[in-house]
This record gives sequence, structure tokens and C-alpha cells, in this order.
Amino acid sequence: MSLVNILHMNIGDGESSYANNSMVQETTIRQAVPFLKHLIKGLANHDVFDECFTVADLGCSSGKNMLLVGSNIIDIVHEVCQENNRKEVQFQMCLNDLFGNDFNNVFKLLPDFYAKLKKDKGESFGRYFVSAVPGSFYERLFPDQCLHLVHGANSNHWLSQVI
Repeated sequence: MSLVNILHMNIGDGESSYANNSMVQETTIRQAVPFLKHLIKGLANHDVFDECFTVADLGCSSGKNMLLVGSNIIDIVHEVCQENNRKEVQFQMCLNDLFGNDFNNVFKLLPDFYAKLKKDKGESFGRYFVSAVPGSFYERLFPDQCLHLVHGANSNHWLSQVI
């Protein structure tokens, strides 16, 4: 059996689920905000904020941390657009994890996330689209030149070969 087929977080939102046991990962995501801000401000200098800003979150897993990553990126892009007198962009967030990931749990969190975005950013805020891209990031997941930013805060440790 392939490692890709057996590795995954505990699904759902029960006591032993990743969704309820991911405080270390949340801390890592929060500590990365200054680096993300620096990176996104640098991207703004290259005029990449056109109609839609497309982000991939590799190893997104299945809990609220996925929404935290998206929220951080939205906040930074929103700030950069305001600082540079640019119109709000739409967002496409491509969530990637292995096939065993509980994407249903992720999608159940989205209505509240969308409502919070509208409340915090206003009705005129650009639209936010979320899609799931299941598969291993050892394989090709996206077409050429379709992503502006690839995020992988808690999946990078899988990038070395362990065979």
C-alpha cells in the first residue's frame, strides 16, 4: 500500500480529530504572518493583483487552520490594495491535501467564514472562491502559471524523501 493512501489526519471534528488537536500548527501559521506580509507586499510591486489572486495551500488538512491561512492572506492583500489605491481582487483558494483528507469538514466551515468576511470587510469586498485539489504535492497538481502564491506552512517537513 502506498504511503499516500494511508497518511492522513484524523477526520471529522471529534475529540481525537486534527480539527481539535492542531494548536501547534496554528501557532506556526500565526508566526508566519510577518513573512507572508513581506512576500505579498513584494508581489504587489510586480503588479500581480489583477482580477483574481490565486493561492494554493498545500497540506491544508481539515480544520480551522485552513481558514486561518486564507484569512491571513486575505487581510494582507486587502491591506496592500488599500495602501496602493487598487480595487479589491477576487480570491481563488485551492486547498490541497491527500485523498484521505476530510474535505467535507473543511467545506462545512465555509458558510461562517464567508459571513465573517462580509461582516469584517464589507459587502463590497471581492469574492472568495474555494476549491479542493486532492492529491500528493509530489505530483503535478496545477496547470502552468496559474498560481500567484503557494502556501505550505505545516507540510514542508514531507518534502524530503523518506523511503
